[in-house]
Amino acid sequence: MGTKTASLKLAQIHRNEGQPREHFDEAELKELADSINEHGLLQPIVVRKREAGGYEIVAGERRFRAHEIAGKITIPAMIITGSNGEAIDDAAAFEKAMVENINRADMLPLEEAKGFKKLLDMQGPDVDPKDAVQIVAKKVSKTAQYINARLALLGLRSEVAAAVNLGHIGTQAAVQIAALTKDNQKGIFEKWKKGEMTDNQLVHIAYAMRKQEKAATQDSMVEVEEMTPEEKAARTKETTKAKTVLDEIERLCSLLEDISKTDAQHLAKLLAGEAGQRLEQLDRAAKRLEKARFQVRQAVAHATASAIIVSAEAEAPDLAGEAEALIAAAVGSEGDADAGSGAEQEPEADAVGEVDTATDDAEPTETAA
Repeated sequence: MGTKTASLKLAQIHRNEGQPREHFDEAELKELADSINEHGLLQPIVVRKREAGGYEIVAGERRFRAHEIAGKITIPAMIITGSNGEAIDDAAAFEKAMVENINRADMLPLEEAKGFKKLLDMQGPDVDPKDAVQIVAKKVSKTAQYINARLALLGLRSEVAAAVNLGHIGTQAAVQIAALTKDNQKGIFEKWKKGEMTDNQLVHIAYAMRKQEKAATQDSMVEVEEMTPEEKAARTKETTKAKTVLDEIERLCSLLEDISKTDAQHLAKLLAGEAGQRLEQLDRAAKRLEKARFQVRQAVAHATASAIIVSAEAEAPDLAGEAEALIAAAVGSEGDADAGSGAEQEPEADAVGEVDTATDDAEPTETAA
């Protein structure tokens, strides 16, 4: 691929209709325009020749738009061509545009998802889907798991996708929601809109809903009336044991409170050289307590998930007006498309950042609250 740098007139340059980014923040464009007026453009845009004449933007549309706002007539540009000086094709132009934009903080999750889907389609029907993901991942310097997680977002209902693009719902929660049926996506989204769960809770509740969806019958939620006498007796015994253990923890809290109020120097004398051993004992207890706490938290998520599945048609207030506007502007009809990756993502315990996992049905990992 050949390149040469030139100063081109803005009138010679045409925007790329296949631009992977659909949303440009007007306030940020104005800030960039002010910077260009004061310091000039630090990085030229990238363009390709058009057969119809002029040039088309390959990378740098944000800089191009800022130049227009700044009232500039020309812009520094790098013109890329094929090895023999010919215009590069659409596939090569789109690939370079994705590489340019993918690591920018302001590229929306759904824009990434659509861009990755287009790059995968460009690999052709003869390429194995898993191989295609690896090829695209290498081109954009991302992991295959990252690509699959973004592709999963294409399975979101449009209103959920809008909330994700606005940053109201984290991408890890969004991947879990995308794995649900459309009706259950609606149910959990409407509960979320009421402000009844944090983003981390949303991750775990959506994951629990998926687990319950995949069960032919919700075995863990079987009504007592449907059980045999033996099953009822076993359930009663288990219930009593679980509640007794949790009640004992309450008693232990009182004992630990006494220890916590004892002067450290006096406590050292009382333990008579056993302080280190007793600390290890408490450390072991703390680890077990955290694991138990995590499991109870998961139980809460499953109970909430079950309630949402039952009442999926519950009414809730509409999303804020900015989300409604973005549904049409940034997501469009593709927000309801089925996910193309087929990979189910597992959540982490208290992480709501980027998803980089692809293990089916693994329990969420444990971290401290």
